[in-house]
Amino acid sequence: LPPLDHQKMNIPQEYKRQLLSFQVNELTERFIYRKLAEIDKTNSELFLKLSEDELRHYRIWRRYTEEDVAVDKWKLFKVIFLAKLFGVTFATKLMERGENRAKWVYQGMAPFIPEASTIQEEEEEHEAELLKSIDEEKLKYIDSMVLGLNDALVELLGTLAGLALALRQTKIIGLAGSVTGIAAALSMMSSEYLSKKTEKTTNPLRASIYTGIAYFITLLFLVFPFFIFQSWHISLMVSLADSMLLLFLFTFFLSVVEEVSLKHRFREMLVISLGVAGLSFLLGYLLKLVFNVEV
Repeated sequence: LPPLDHQKMNIPQEYKRQLLSFQVNELTERFIYRKLAEIDKTNSELFLKLSEDELRHYRIWRRYTEEDVAVDKWKLFKVIFLAKLFGVTFATKLMERGENRAKWVYQGMAPFIPEASTIQEEEEEHEAELLKSIDEEKLKYIDSMVLGLNDALVELLGTLAGLALALRQTKIIGLAGSVTGIAAALSMMSSEYLSKKTEKTTNPLRASIYTGIAYFITLLFLVFPFFIFQSWHISLMVSLADSMLLLFLFTFFLSVVEEVSLKHRFREMLVISLGVAGLSFLLGYLLKLVFNVEV
């Protein structure tokens, strides 16, 4: 792109379009941070400070474009909705991913727009402040949620796959799977409670509750197809699809919050869960042949 004429402020269209998009982003994030300040009272002072920084950035870009812009209402709604549903940390880190992509553009504009380097540095400071200051309870118990989800997927998928081939009656499969899942969830909760009580790093009762919540949600996703469909084939396929959807959503949550590779984590958990389900299905088939069970 050609250099800017700072005296005349004669900005080429290529720059102007980019600067206008920056304006929209800064203005939108100003209102996002103000909303987050209302949601997270503990960190409200930080969010209000970041909101004022975004407004200042907006005014810098506007000096070059000399145009006003409107808030991106969809982005505003999306981030606030995700913050209420999955927590402030998830929503802000997901938003910061977009900031990381913008940094390369800031660097390209720095030789022509001096303020671009300053804004880039402040955006990086924003991210550092967020990572350091936000302290959500649920993030302390991510390992407990992972334990509940992964254990439920491995155990229940295997159980349902084995029961499906051995019994072939959807309601009986769903009932047997539910009873097994509830018993396993209570067992897992008690084990997590005793484990965390020994470690003394987190609240053992809350850790067991988070484990149980993850387990029961997974149980609900996996068994409900057997109470809806008449065919055990369809029920099992829907249950497998539900497990992959749930696994993807939870893995995406982890990849954003913990800043790890989504592809690697999802592939690892998928292979383990489906591998156990496949082995259990085979075991159920072999037991059916050996004992000649027909229901």
